[in-house]
Amino acid sequence: MGGYRMVALVKQVPDTSTKAGVNPDGTVDRARAKRMLNPFDKFGLQKAIEVKNAHGGEIIAITMGPPPAIEILVEALEYGADRCYLLTDRRLAASDTLATAYALHKAVQYVGPADIVFTGLQTTDGDTAQTGPQIAERLNLPQVTYCERLEIKDGKAKARRVVEGGHQWLEAPLPILITVANSASKLEHKRFANVHKVKELLRNKEEMSKRIFTIDLDVIGAESGRTGLVGSPTVVGKTWKLGEIGGSCHMLSGDSPTHNVEHLMLKLKEDNRGVEELIQ
Repeated sequence: MGGYRMVALVKQVPDTSTKAGVNPDGTVDRARAKRMLNPFDKFGLQKAIEVKNAHGGEIIAITMGPPPAIEILVEALEYGADRCYLLTDRRLAASDTLATAYALHKAVQYVGPADIVFTGLQTTDGDTAQTGPQIAERLNLPQVTYCERLEIKDGKAKARRVVEGGHQWLEAPLPILITVANSASKLEHKRFANVHKVKELLRNKEEMSKRIFTIDLDVIGAESGRTGLVGSPTVVGKTWKLGEIGGSCHMLSGDSPTHNVEHLMLKLKEDNRGVEELIQ
């Protein structure tokens, strides 16, 4: 197969529109929450699709999570991925970014050499933006973070990345790892042909097993002592809910800041609320 061999790392996260809740031990109650494909990973998947459309090649989607995470791999196939791998193992539970990056870099190595590894900028359930760069370090690859534009030519990647106050262009030879900013192109709609093909695959377990593979720590040759809670030096002290989804909002716009402040103070007086209460 010509073109470039690409890996798109994706993650299933709690749907931000639902009430996930918090367990008594302070962890997020993922079992009660609806699940979705991490919105930031959609930008990475779209970049892989763009490179494939322009140059040809293969997209391999990899996710790490419990068995239900296979749902987003099916979704990745519908968008245009060619093969998918679900890395699932009880020993991965409670992995922080260090342990996650270790496990995922072993998974990338397992599926074979990749010209480009794409990740989202961050995840909605962690928001650290650390995993992608850590994977690049473990794979000993050059990396471009916050990428919003990408050009591939003559075995080199030329990328425009977002920086404070503007942007900068970087160039590096392949292979490379790229984390894609949410200012890049949005994920295109699923193509009917892909959706139809995946529906046919779902009816044929034997054929589906040739497109979505399930792997564990033993298969990828990872050390269990470097994953999960035992391999995670990060300690979460406490997690709590800041409030329920919903409420009301009054927007002030179109006038001068002075007028808006006066309007706000008048509104607080009408509601019998003080500035101290508002801040709290």
